[in-house]
Amino acid sequence: MKVAAIVGSIRKESYNMKLARYIQNRYKHFFQLEVLNIRELPFYDQDIEAAPPQSVIDFKVKVAAADAVLWVTPEYNSTIPGVMVNAIDWLSRVDRVMIGKPSWIVGSSMGMLGSVKGQGHLRDILFASGISSPLLPGNEVYIGLVHEKFDGKGELTDEPTIQYLDLVAENFVKWMKEQSRLKGLQDAK
Repeated sequence: MKVAAIVGSIRKESYNMKLARYIQNRYKHFFQLEVLNIRELPFYDQDIEAAPPQSVIDFKVKVAAADAVLWVTPEYNSTIPGVMVNAIDWLSRVDRVMIGKPSWIVGSSMGMLGSVKGQGHLRDILFASGISSPLLPGNEVYIGLVHEKFDGKGELTDEPTIQYLDLVAENFVKWMKEQSRLKGLQDAK
C-alpha cells in the first residue's frame, strides 16, 4: 500500500516531520510512506489552476497515485497551518484528486492537547465537497507535550505513545483493507 504524507510544518526541526519520519520507518512493513514536500508549492491561484507550475503537478500526481493520505498537523492559532490549507486548496481544484481518497490524521504540539483543535478543523475540511475524503474513524492521535517525547536524535521514546501508534497503524491497515473490499464491491456492480 502506498501512502502520501502531508506534513503541516515546514520548519527544519519540526516535531510533526519527526513524527511522519517515525511512522515512515516504524510501519514500513505495513505501507510505503512518502513524505511530500509542500514547501515548494506556490500560493493557490485560480488564474493558474488549469496550467499550474510543475511543483503542483508533481504534488497532485503523487497524491493521486497514493492509496491513502496521512495528514500530520501541528496547531497554529487553534487551527491548521496555512501551508497545509494551501496544499488542500491545490488538491481540491480542477482534477480534485482527494475525492474518495482515504485519510488518516495524526498531529502533535508542545501544548497539552496535541493539536486537537487543528485536527478538528482538518476533519471538517476533509469532509467538504471539494475533498470528500473518508477518514479513519475513532483513532485520533493527539500527541501533547511532544518535545518531551522525542530524544535528541529525533526518535520517539515515549512508550505509551509508541504503543498507541502501533495500535492505530494496525487499525489503519485493517480499515484500508475494508475500504478496498468495499470499493471492489462497488466496482463490480
